[in-house]
Amino acid sequence: MTATGRSARPALAVVGATGAVGTVMLQILSQHADIWGEIRLIASPRSAGRKLAVRGEEVEVVALSEEAFDGIDVAMFDVPDEVAAHWAPLAAARGVVVVDNSAAFRMDPEVPLVVPEVNAHRARVRPRGIVASPNCTTLSMIVALGALHAEFGLHALAVSSYQAVSGAGRAGVETLRRQLSLVVGTELGSGPGDVRRAVGDDTGPFPEPVALNVVPWVGSLRADGWSSEEMKVRDESRKILGLPELPVAVTCVQVPVVTTHSLTVHARFEREVTVGRAREILATAPGVVLYDDPGAGEFPTPADVVGTDPTWVGRVRRSLDDPTALELFVCGDNLRKGAALNTVQIAELVAAELG
Repeated sequence: MTATGRSARPALAVVGATGAVGTVMLQILSQHADIWGEIRLIASPRSAGRKLAVRGEEVEVVALSEEAFDGIDVAMFDVPDEVAAHWAPLAAARGVVVVDNSAAFRMDPEVPLVVPEVNAHRARVRPRGIVASPNCTTLSMIVALGALHAEFGLHALAVSSYQAVSGAGRAGVETLRRQLSLVVGTELGSGPGDVRRAVGDDTGPFPEPVALNVVPWVGSLRADGWSSEEMKVRDESRKILGLPELPVAVTCVQVPVVTTHSLTVHARFEREVTVGRAREILATAPGVVLYDDPGAGEFPTPADVVGTDPTWVGRVRRSLDDPTALELFVCGDNLRKGAALNTVQIAELVAAELG
């Protein structure tokens, strides 16, 4: 039986339903098999009363409160860290299984960090009643890495990310589009500081202009010059793969792409690898598309991957100077698998368990 006393389908809440990721969650729920009973949409009080479409129906948004979780079995959260830190335990205390997309609980040892294609079994053990979904940058590569790790045993990892502005939410997208309107049709980008002067202080959530630029900084400052985003990739990869001592080197870079993160990956394994076997693994791994024929101009790019669910992998090569290492280029839509889709997939795992 579910928390509602029904033997039928479990009830789902989407918390943060009006946000950028929440919007994609509703799209995915409408595209996936209809396994849910009620779907309740929850957001901040200022959004209460709005109506959003899900599964072909208009559903009214209700304000976030403890009572909003009455009768709910599973709740997907996409809200700021501090909101999740406060409300997720309150929902869990009412018997709700919380699937949280924020960073609030990812490194909590009592909260599993789950990628269904890699470690689905972890979702069953949740001492706090909460399951965490990883950061979008980690998710853009970890499905492919998990498949290779299962075969070869990952030994060390070095990555550089090329991150889309939608990772910073609507403000990031609006900032890029606004800046592009200022530079389009000009000769800007040919002299030092000319883009900065045109943009002025209008850098939005970014420290530098993103139009006609790349910015080697994502997140907030951590110890010794590392960024919060870089630390997330390191710490989350270790936890998901069950490799707490895995050496990881990361540089996160903001690029003028609306949606879809890309990464270059240098992965070193415990034993010698072959490109042929690596390609076989990637071609058959759930949630991965191998798109790799550089001679024909075939490799993943954000412009092609945006709006799709899988991790796309190309440029698969064995390292020139290390027979145990592979070089890859990966792309993943940071709003779908990188956020909404992974959260929905975890919720569906929990629903199957409750059923």
